[in-house]
Amino acid sequence: MVAVDTDVLVRLVTNDHPAQAARAAAVFRSGPVFVPKSVLLEAEWVLRYSYELGSEAILRALRGVLGLPNVTAEDSRSVVLALRLFENGLDFADALHVASSAGAERFVTFDARLVKRTATSAPMEVALA
Repeated sequence: MVAVDTDVLVRLVTNDHPAQAARAAAVFRSGPVFVPKSVLLEAEWVLRYSYELGSEAILRALRGVLGLPNVTAEDSRSVVLALRLFENGLDFADALHVASSAGAERFVTFDARLVKRTATSAPMEVALA
């Protein structure tokens, strides 16, 4: 199994540098691929800020890569939940933080908007600190 860095995932998705995109595609065709959660977090940020992609395009791209039969995400249950929360309007970083904390009784924050947006969709209570 090979683990990929953000730049490899972004090249695969954007195809903005043909030679690197071809090499990235070859990596993804070569066998089992592992994608760390930190790579997903960084890739979403890069796609949003550097490439100015919207949430729907980013969601499609991440689900497309993670849906490949040979790709495994770190903590896949949390990633699936984070993508669902992201799809429902939560910031991806917040979605990943909340989803990754599913084993906790409560997730505390100073972000009132996060509390409101997760009121019915989080796997635990999200509350103001």
